[in-house]
Amino acid sequence: MAYPATLELDASPEIANWRPLVHWLLAIPHLLIAYALQQVAQVVALISWFVIVFTGELPAGLAGFQCLAIRYTARAYSYAFWLREPYPPFEFAMTGTDPRTDPLRVDLQPALTDRNRLTVGLRFIWIIPAALFAIVLSLAATVALLVGFFAVLFTGRWPAGLRDFVVGSGRYFVRLTAYGYLLTDEYPPFALE
Repeated sequence: MAYPATLELDASPEIANWRPLVHWLLAIPHLLIAYALQQVAQVVALISWFVIVFTGELPAGLAGFQCLAIRYTARAYSYAFWLREPYPPFEFAMTGTDPRTDPLRVDLQPALTDRNRLTVGLRFIWIIPAALFAIVLSLAATVALLVGFFAVLFTGRWPAGLRDFVVGSGRYFVRLTAYGYLLTDEYPPFALE
């Protein structure tokens, strides 16, 4: 069974040499919106925690907003880290299924009913091992991005293994965020695929 949060990038590994120098600048509007969405999503996660612990269900509106925040953030960072050339759309679809208007697809299947109140109630403890793995992964991804920066700058192409690792790291962060935002009770696998 596949994890209920997926990330796929369907973009060419060939990137114009100048893009690593300016993508971060072009991404500022998206990064600001993503930051604001993340702040609201954290509040929504706290509200969701109380709702699930007391009712055992996650309202579709709260889940939809969390899906929007996760997808928008993933698209903003994939552009800022020059993983693709097309500029991400300013799109705010509150659905689990990706609308397929961008090369980066994030599909989420939020569990709305029959939630495990115990795992939700203790989520702040259960998430610790996955968060520690994410810290180590983010350090390795930072090194991969640094090497990728120079590779794209001089060759105009991401090295395949390096790009796959960075995309896989993004996939793990999407899964961890979906788990942390209480969209699923299924623990994120310690894997990048």
